[in-house]
Amino acid sequence: MLTKEMKGKIISDYKTNEKDTGSPEVQIAILTGRINELTEHLKNHPKDHSSRRGLLKMVGTRSSLLKYIRNKDINRYRTIISRLGLRK
Repeated sequence: MLTKEMKGKIISDYKTNEKDTGSPEVQIAILTGRINELTEHLKNHPKDHSSRRGLLKMVGTRSSLLKYIRNKDINRYRTIISRLGLRK
């Protein structure tokens, strides 16, 4: 689970303006952090199926947000996937 400090750091790194907390870039970055932590949890607890379901839902949500950005502005999309290290 992301702590308040970690979430604040992610928001400050990916915000587009001073009061930004909900732009797609910020949402994708927060989801990526949660996905990475949950992936580590599932490596230690492979039979935790309810967490696996939550992970799949988060991956789907992140995919939808990435698709939205890609359709709106391809440069923003390329920037966010390179900064987060997605799509190898």
